[in-house]
Amino acid sequence: MKIFIIDDEEVSLFLSQRMLLIQEEDAEISLFLSAEKALKVLREGKPEDSPDVILLDINMPVIDGWKFLEHFTSMEELIQRKCSIYVLTSSLDASDEEAVKNHPSVTSIIHKPLKIEDIKLLFSHS
Repeated sequence: MKIFIIDDEEVSLFLSQRMLLIQEEDAEISLFLSAEKALKVLREGKPEDSPDVILLDINMPVIDGWKFLEHFTSMEELIQRKCSIYVLTSSLDASDEEAVKNHPSVTSIIHKPLKIEDIKLLFSHS
């Protein structure tokens, strides 16, 4: 399984990657400290090489998770169909949670830190 983790916090990236690899050591994980870099990789790559799962932080500088989702919805349909997006957030704001649940490109919301139960659910849906 190919996974992108997009988060502006290095510690969060590291912990999420470690937790995923504990559950699925063969996972191919790419880490991005900015949404811009992840969008560039998605745009420049072949649609069939897109990740199966994107773990996306919402609160990031420059291009936040909401802006990333706007760009994502304008990408080729094959990319959109292939990628399951999970918002991985520390936000407890009820309006963020409601907006995530109602966004057509988002599969689900996961609260940080990533837990084994979350990972099992993530792998069972992909």
